[in-house]
Amino acid sequence: MERDPKEVTQLLERWSGGDKEALDELTPLIYNELKRVARRQMMRERADHTLESTALVHEAYLRLIDQKGTKWQSRAHFFAVASEMARRILVDYAKARNAKKRGGPKVSLEDSPEPSVDLDADVIAVNDALDELTKLDSRQAKIVELRYFGGLTIEETAEVLGVSTPTVKRDWLVARAFLQRALGQSTPID
Repeated sequence: MERDPKEVTQLLERWSGGDKEALDELTPLIYNELKRVARRQMMRERADHTLESTALVHEAYLRLIDQKGTKWQSRAHFFAVASEMARRILVDYAKARNAKKRGGPKVSLEDSPEPSVDLDADVIAVNDALDELTKLDSRQAKIVELRYFGGLTIEETAEVLGVSTPTVKRDWLVARAFLQRALGQSTPID
């Protein structure tokens, strides 16, 4: 049974205010959602990836609950921060792995509700391209981060950014095209 996002937001606000009981109530709710996001993210990784979704969830969860003084505005805000943390964890993992041997984990920017794009690039290349996109259009970069690394829907992304759903859809398509070019892919967006 999925909880009402407003209830999660209220628990986040209580937790931000120092209510430790709110964290106890919140933990199973956010943990289950983080597991869903991590499973989705890890499905994009190569089959022999050694980082498991559970490890990604645990690392993200530990980093999130260690956020002292954060004023969580909403469930979507919380998962926006979680998206950023997942990105950092995957990039750190890829860098550590690359330090041990050449070649890194593969990821895909394919997202089923959107036009099909088959981009295979390593996490570090995606991260670097995303950093370049940030310089050009920070909102588009944030949309990619929220959708790709955080698994947020178009609607949740719009809520986090305070923009309309059509704006997110348009920026998502443009950002994906930019990343395709930056990653040297020629697959067109339908």
